[in-house]
Amino acid sequence: MAADTVGHMTKWEYATVPLLVHATKQILDTWGEDGWELVQVVPGPNNPEQLVAYLKREKQA
Repeated sequence: MAADTVGHMTKWEYATVPLLVHATKQILDTWGEDGWELVQVVPGPNNPEQLVAYLKREKQA
């Protein structure tokens, strides 16, 4: 481990967000404005046609 990273570990918080097909961009833009980064989009657990977005952002100390 590099000397400058010792003692510092990035902490993340996560969110899962259902995506509406007709408003996907708007939903992701809104979360992005709040500092959330899209990690992945997957089919929903109960309905593969319902998409779920996984997002993360750095936790504030």
